[in-house]
Amino acid sequence: MVSLPCARQRAPGWLCGVQELFSAYLPMLLMSVLALGTWWLVKNTPSPVNPTEEVPKRHEPDYQMQGFDVQRFDAKGALRVRVSGREMRHYPDTNTLEIDDVVVHSTSADGAVLTAKAARGLSNADGSEVQLLGAARVQRFVPNEKGLLSSAPQVDIQGEFVQVFVALERLRSDQPVRISYPGGELHAQSLDYDNLKGLLEVSGRSRMQMSPQRSGRRPAP
Repeated sequence: MVSLPCARQRAPGWLCGVQELFSAYLPMLLMSVLALGTWWLVKNTPSPVNPTEEVPKRHEPDYQMQGFDVQRFDAKGALRVRVSGREMRHYPDTNTLEIDDVVVHSTSADGAVLTAKAARGLSNADGSEVQLLGAARVQRFVPNEKGLLSSAPQVDIQGEFVQVFVALERLRSDQPVRISYPGGELHAQSLDYDNLKGLLEVSGRSRMQMSPQRSGRRPAP
């Protein structure tokens, strides 16, 4: 339906007045409604969240396990490394494992066996590096000609701290250690033992004690 001016429709005067008034104030009314709606939208629109700095992770365990035991095998399925303990706790900030009463058992390609234990151990995620803390003891046994392990260790290392690099077959300590081996004993202030290279380095004040070798001759009367 098309609206016509009041004069052409011959509408009553009061109706034309109302129509003219409405027509005059309609744009202003629409603008007011639009402004009111805009104000309402601005007022009720959530303000953008300011970017916050990442909260650093606290050194707290995110999970723990009783009777912890992890094993690693080589490509042929042979067991190479086994790390176990009474309780394990994982720390996400450093991605490390803290193990109570830790025991490490490693077998090298030549059949030699390395065992390590301590009151507490700190290990990386794959168990290739373990720090032994408190009453640490590391022993290495080598096989004989028949492939059987010797009952006596080739080397026996004791101290309050020993760092074991399992894959590299390397031991380190910056604290005093006692190194026992067939025929003697060595007390040192620090240790760096590389089994693959056959090197043993000690530093600081050291003391060595040699055991007398037994001979097959009978003592003279």
